[in-house]
Amino acid sequence: MSARDRLAVVLLLVSTFVVILNETIMGVALPRLRDDLGVTASAAQWLTTGFLLTMAVVIPVTGFLLQRLTTRQAYLGAMGAFSLGTLVCAVAPGFELLLAGRVVQALGTAVMLPLLMTTVMNVTPPEGRGRTMGNISVVISVAPAIGPTVSGLILSVLTWRWMFGLVLPIAVAALVLGALRLPDVTEPRHARVDLVSVALSAVGFGGLVFGLSHIGEAAQGGVEPTTVGALVVGLAGLGVFVARQLRLQRRDDALLDLRTFRNRTFAVGVALMAVMMMSLFGSIIMLPIYAQDVLGLDTLRTGLLLLPGGLLMGLLAPLVGRAYDRVGPRPLLVPGTTLVSVAVWGMALLLREGGSPWVLVAAHLTMSAGLALVFTPLFTSALGSVPQRLYSHGSAVIGTVQQVAGAAGTAVFVTVLTAVSTGLATDGADAVTATAGGVRGAFLLGAVLSLPAIAAALLVRPAPEGAERPVGH
Repeated sequence: MSARDRLAVVLLLVSTFVVILNETIMGVALPRLRDDLGVTASAAQWLTTGFLLTMAVVIPVTGFLLQRLTTRQAYLGAMGAFSLGTLVCAVAPGFELLLAGRVVQALGTAVMLPLLMTTVMNVTPPEGRGRTMGNISVVISVAPAIGPTVSGLILSVLTWRWMFGLVLPIAVAALVLGALRLPDVTEPRHARVDLVSVALSAVGFGGLVFGLSHIGEAAQGGVEPTTVGALVVGLAGLGVFVARQLRLQRRDDALLDLRTFRNRTFAVGVALMAVMMMSLFGSIIMLPIYAQDVLGLDTLRTGLLLLPGGLLMGLLAPLVGRAYDRVGPRPLLVPGTTLVSVAVWGMALLLREGGSPWVLVAAHLTMSAGLALVFTPLFTSALGSVPQRLYSHGSAVIGTVQQVAGAAGTAVFVTVLTAVSTGLATDGADAVTATAGGVRGAFLLGAVLSLPAIAAALLVRPAPEGAERPVGH
């Protein structure tokens, strides 16, 4: 990789880490925001739901955008939107403007990860992709994992505005540096946009994520009709969207080209990644609930307990990338998925009322080590197995699945938690015992889902080397 290409990758890595960290920074802050802004809990939740909805709508379109725009154009547009949204959030006088700022932030965030992946696949030779994808794994897995820790630390000493105020100068500095130094490392080409597909994508993915983010209400018997309607409309819209893409891709006009799934390694890799993302985002939701509502820990201590796992993923990811370049995916994926399964089974069996916080730390560290072994081989082998002209579409598919799987993991875990804890409370259990039982029930379902992932890991093959060289190499 040339010095020019290396500069582009490093700048994109740092910028993407910042914007993805921002994705999960709100969870811990919602109670504080609810009180300070004088809004209901359901209204405050829209600060997260609105962000996820925007991401789900925009990411499928990035496959088209990255074909039409140069690297600089896509980067400056994305970081410009993120910086503007962060500024609006930092100075927002009320809830409405804060929500608008979060939506603008999400517009930029949605573009950054597909842009990073597409750029890396185009400028990195196949024999060195594992090392670079290891760094991308840090961005994808560590940033959302440490988001709650960062927000907990900030809120322990500062007001919620500083969650945006501290990020803003970093985002602006990255924007200025990109404007001055970021080279164009990919060549845009003409591509027509199908506006019907854009609308169907918004309805399908937006409806699905909205419904999933509110489905936890169903376990209490209080699910809103809008939640059911959103899921039905989302699934129907997604079905029509897929049918239209299959027809349009015959003449290379698809908004999201699904021919990527003709490759078995890509298809298996994306499915396996979805399961791992469900485990990651489910644990991000469940473990703070267990720490605070069962063990009685405050926000700061909860964040610090989860910090070692995030740091471990960050330390292991580059090493795993180098190992991938030597041994390929299977020797890493099989032990990785096994470790994740062991960790989730441990959480399902051991997270009890009156338990030790160190059991939580040990289980989270085990899971983090497993995820570190999984993400880099999955991204590298999946994207490397598709033709170069489909890199942008493959990156968009991975980004879309990441968002939908994260929403699904959160929905499934919260639904089981609510159902089990409500049942235990009805039978006479106190609040702490009921919550602990609900947390174990959620992880038990996750543990069962983790078992097929081990078998699926055996089906992932190394990406073929030398089939298509990166542009300019």
